[in-house]
Amino acid sequence: MDSTVVINPATGAAFQTVPSNGPDETDAAIERAHRAFLSWRQVAPGDRARLLRRFAAVVDAHIEQLAGLEVRNSGHTVGNARWEAGNVRDVLDFYAGAPERLSGRQIPVAGGLDVTFHEPLGVVGIIVPWNFPMPIAGWGFAPALAAGNTVVLKPAELTPLTAIRLGELALEAGLPEDVFTVLPGKGRVVGQRFVTHPLVRKVCFTGSTPVGKSIMAGCADQVKRVTLELGGKSANIVFADADLERAAASAPASVFDNAGQDCCARSRLLVQDSVYERFLGLLEPAVKAFRVSDPALETAEMGPLISAEQRATVASYTDGADVAFAGSAPSGDGWWFPPTVLLAHSTADPHWREEVFGPVLSVLPFRDEAEAVRLANDTEYGLSGSIWTRDLGRALRVSRGVETGNLSVNSHSSVRYWTPFGGMKQSGLGRELGPDALLSFTDVKNVFISTDS
Repeated sequence: MDSTVVINPATGAAFQTVPSNGPDETDAAIERAHRAFLSWRQVAPGDRARLLRRFAAVVDAHIEQLAGLEVRNSGHTVGNARWEAGNVRDVLDFYAGAPERLSGRQIPVAGGLDVTFHEPLGVVGIIVPWNFPMPIAGWGFAPALAAGNTVVLKPAELTPLTAIRLGELALEAGLPEDVFTVLPGKGRVVGQRFVTHPLVRKVCFTGSTPVGKSIMAGCADQVKRVTLELGGKSANIVFADADLERAAASAPASVFDNAGQDCCARSRLLVQDSVYERFLGLLEPAVKAFRVSDPALETAEMGPLISAEQRATVASYTDGADVAFAGSAPSGDGWWFPPTVLLAHSTADPHWREEVFGPVLSVLPFRDEAEAVRLANDTEYGLSGSIWTRDLGRALRVSRGVETGNLSVNSHSSVRYWTPFGGMKQSGLGRELGPDALLSFTDVKNVFISTDS
């Protein structure tokens, strides 16, 4: 079996190797997961719920360990990494309540009784990205397991460590062997077998839009279900009547959190022209105060980019662009990049149109409400966004007008595990989290029972 070298992005140094599964190992794991499914689906709902709660408790007991792994492997700040591990625990707890409540319906019909059942699909393949390895894994495996499916999960090649540890913790919590399997490896090998293997009944993918399109096309051959969470270029719309000080103070975290490597990053800042200069004056000190440092430090607000390649890609968007101002970043080893604010002079500017996936904010003024909505929608993406205004009517009008799956008014929050999350347009297909995500891991079966004598 081949292996992958794991790099610490804060230092650029290798510190661990991880086995890389090939097609034979992947097929064998899928087949074992299918056999495990035949038993797992028969586990009493209350027993399945108790196992998921135990899994959540074991994750809770290992929050610091998981966070430490993520800091070294992904460059996440320790505060963020703790939250991410806690999110896995919370999502498991949330869906642990589902097995005993996953009920069908009784439908009135003539001549008999008609009932529906939510049947599990079988083996679910989950492909996790490198930017948020723990939460996105949990968003897939928790509802899938709760609905009675088994899971094979492929972590990103760059960030496999926390997924591997979560697989070990699942066994420690008492989940039966092969119910939840972690398969490190290359996307074109392990991920591709999820798409083509007939025993995998659904694929959940988070990553780039081009790869998502390829997965969707591949799954179509077997009419295989998919959930896709893809790219984003979200707008942060600031109206003149907003609390400008609060909006400016919060804007850096909305795009520079996780070094901007976030599909929900509010990387397009739209500011009403009458307060444009004033807002930039408020934004500059907030950007320059954003603390970029060793992610293991409790004071760090941003760590490094994931790789040298990603740093080079981000830099290509700022070269020759109109830089309004920038923060600072450590020099020397590691994949560091400063928080940077660019002035957009046209909606055709690459840093305005394309997903940079780094700590780069592009700014453009707008005249009125109609132009704000038009500019916000002038993108192939539609994942998240924010609206800042004190006018409730305007907040509702703009919220309905902006074509995006998740919006926050006077806030930058995108994710709550008890509410649905997902994109419109080329940002994805389907919804994760919330009560509805559970149903996407089931098929509805209708049964009619005749009462005629």
